[in-house]
Amino acid sequence: MRIGELKPGMKRVDVKGKIVEVETPRDVQTKFGPGQVATATLQDDSGSVKVTLWNENISKVNVNDTIAIENGYVDSFRGQLQLNVGRYGKIVVNPTAEATM
Repeated sequence: MRIGELKPGMKRVDVKGKIVEVETPRDVQTKFGPGQVATATLQDDSGSVKVTLWNENISKVNVNDTIAIENGYVDSFRGQLQLNVGRYGKIVVNPTAEATM
């Protein structure tokens, strides 16, 4: 799927793109305990979207990495579209061309 096609409420989303920005991680308190969260910007030739990265996923990605998000979901936060990996999704860094996208 292309980033320009994403809409709030979509589930089981598979998207591939390039990381163009990663914000500094911040410490947060969640219902599961303390954690870290960072926002990255994922871009393809159809547009860009903010991606929420939690804990160990933050260190997986860097600016200029090509990544694939598998089984993600889309919502809106403060009026901006956001792509989330979620509990059942995963991030693949430098996915192969054979990956099903």
